[in-house]
Amino acid sequence: MLNILSRAIMMSTPLMLGALGEVYAERTGMMVTAIEGIFLMGAWGGFVGTYMTGSIAVGILLAIFCGLVTAALYGVVTVYMRQQQIVTGTAINILAAGFCAYFQRVLFGIPTTPLKIGILPKLPIPLLSKIPVIGEMLFDQNIVTYLVYILIPISYFVLFKTSLGLTLRSTGENPEAVDVAGINVNRVRFLTVLAAGVVGGLAGSFYTVGYLGMFTSGIIGGRGWIAFAICFLGNWNPKGAVIGTLVFGLADAIAVYIQSVGGGTVFPNELIIALPYILTIVLTISRKSFNVPAKLGVAYSKED
Repeated sequence: MLNILSRAIMMSTPLMLGALGEVYAERTGMMVTAIEGIFLMGAWGGFVGTYMTGSIAVGILLAIFCGLVTAALYGVVTVYMRQQQIVTGTAINILAAGFCAYFQRVLFGIPTTPLKIGILPKLPIPLLSKIPVIGEMLFDQNIVTYLVYILIPISYFVLFKTSLGLTLRSTGENPEAVDVAGINVNRVRFLTVLAAGVVGGLAGSFYTVGYLGMFTSGIIGGRGWIAFAICFLGNWNPKGAVIGTLVFGLADAIAVYIQSVGGGTVFPNELIIALPYILTIVLTISRKSFNVPAKLGVAYSKED
């Protein structure tokens, strides 16, 4: 049970990063529907950077850059060219999948055995990691998971307790008022999308440099969309995102555990793998009300 809970904390790390970035972006009115592609580009960048240089730090930096570039493309098309966000995000997700598959083949050919890289080591915190039960779960993780611990309270404080957070929330609720106040609405939205790209790229890299130590074209497997759904289910609030992320992380960890102990002989492997996605559908259907930002998905220009 401790192993499952510890793995659940670890598996929730990239989902939390992606969900927090999505919460911020959607609070300004931007649905970052390219999140699956951003995750994938981050995973690929993390693998390539680490494999080519032998440095996990370089891999993470390249992953962040790949996520940033992908988000910038999405932001330019949707914010400044005012194109439909869902269609644009879908197109970029397809583009990212093709890009990664093509350049993975160009750089590495068709290896006879999977290419492997080192992964982030666990960093047990002295004394705290020795606490019974919660020590192994919370304080024997890698550095990215610890970073998430720090980001959660900071993200809530900034969004709801600062003037910057008020600007972000107002941009998604009443952009005309923000514009009248002399703040460039589209610039706020674009910069927030870029920020979501940065944390999304880092989240994607977690699957290669923080967990599996390898890259495949299906490595993300829809988890970007799960982070997207967590934003909705958490009611566009970092607190709700934390709860949703832990639930999905636990489901993912249980699915991995069932497979590792031979549960596939009792239940079809496909059903086990689908557990987190089935949970997404069930929770979405069961949610009664959503506090949707008023201008979510609506492009803005002064002429409106």
